[in-house]
Amino acid sequence: MEKTFKVEGMMCGGCENRVKNALKTIDGVEDVFASHTDKIVKVKLSKEVDNATIKEKIEDIGFEVKE
Repeated sequence: MEKTFKVEGMMCGGCENRVKNALKTIDGVEDVFASHTDKIVKVKLSKEVDNATIKEKIEDIGFEVKE
């Protein structure tokens, strides 16, 4: 299962890595792809994870998830 989020505020590869590392701490997140140029984050899941959990983790590190 894969979910895609539109994320504002990522400016570089370092920002992408911060998002990846933060999301990989969530149980059920298998892999993360982040692109600051496309302003997207794709999350590959091994089990169901609530969108709110993912959104909260991204926003906790200073980025904004757009609906």
